[in-house]
Amino acid sequence: MRDLLTSVDHAIPTALHPWILLAAALALALLAHRLAWRLVLRLTGQGRSLAARVLFRARRPARLGFVVVALPGLAGAATFPLGWTAVLVRIAVALLIVVLGWVALIAIDVIADRQSARLRLDAEDNLAARKQVTQIRVLQRVSKVVAFLLTAGIVLSTFESVRQYGVSLFASAGAAGLVLGFAARPVLANLIAGIQIALTQPIRLDDVVIVENEWGWIEEIASTYVVVRLWDLRRLVVPLSHFIEKPFQNWTRESASIIGTVFWHLDYTAPVGAMREKLKALAQECPLWDGKVVNLQVTEAGSETIEVRALVSARNSPAAWDLRCEVREGMLEWLQEAHPGALPRTRGELTIDQRREPPSPGGGGLRPGADGSGVPREAWPVQGVDRGGE
Repeated sequence: MRDLLTSVDHAIPTALHPWILLAAALALALLAHRLAWRLVLRLTGQGRSLAARVLFRARRPARLGFVVVALPGLAGAATFPLGWTAVLVRIAVALLIVVLGWVALIAIDVIADRQSARLRLDAEDNLAARKQVTQIRVLQRVSKVVAFLLTAGIVLSTFESVRQYGVSLFASAGAAGLVLGFAARPVLANLIAGIQIALTQPIRLDDVVIVENEWGWIEEIASTYVVVRLWDLRRLVVPLSHFIEKPFQNWTRESASIIGTVFWHLDYTAPVGAMREKLKALAQECPLWDGKVVNLQVTEAGSETIEVRALVSARNSPAAWDLRCEVREGMLEWLQEAHPGALPRTRGELTIDQRREPPSPGGGGLRPGADGSGVPREAWPVQGVDRGGE
């Protein structure tokens, strides 16, 4: 056996020995990771603890971590050319920092998902749940951005050339730092706005808002922007800083309940009292009404019509929209059937002047008499006509 290994060793060039050792070490690291992963699964099983969930989702960074741990030992055992050992050690350190940052990102996601899973967004009154979910999501994204930047900065600082270049750049060129600050201002402003929104919460997930004259729901709050799902399924992407610097409407700031309005333009003879009773009946028959507000008033009186306004309340804005449509349609059908005269109409007055001049001799019709009665044309007196010597 020793003779066989000796012959194989002589058959392989000496320059390939370190690389063969490198491949063998990587293979052993992957095998060790596989065995360790099986052991972790056996110990944790289907555990729902925070550590178990982080370990379960950290399989890929753990594989990279085993390889990174094997690199420094390999560098000391193998006979690499001059300078290669130091390079491998630096690469191993940088990769180890990347693995730690990767695990930190996974831990942030696991913690955020674990906290969000305890909240019920499908409840009828989900205001408290939406407040907490908004805080969790915004802080999750901000934390991931901060973790990424810290990891990248630490990795770059492990390389002497990059660190010296960065220090010399900012030490010798203060103007460059100002330019960089101005260039990064929008990103930093949105990140700071995200933290403000997480703390003060002018908007939350599933809030009904009007932004840029568009009505929709808050669908996603990212680290630098907000996605608003409009009523026609379009998506409006708005920077986070917009909700801090500019006014907007939030229909569900304190609660999801909302009051809807319905207007009718009717004739002056419209039965307002009967309409008020009919409105109450329509609201009670509709399951969308929450039983809180129902009212009808005459809000305007124009030259031809009056404006009648109804107020009805609902549990949320989509239900309020449907309730308004049903009330509007039901009231119109009732007016058409029971009070058609209450619908808008245009009035005019027609008068006949009985002192008008008689029609021309060539026309037909009646000639008014002295008392206003009509006289047939044949009975009109004939003047200036030759009657044959009479």
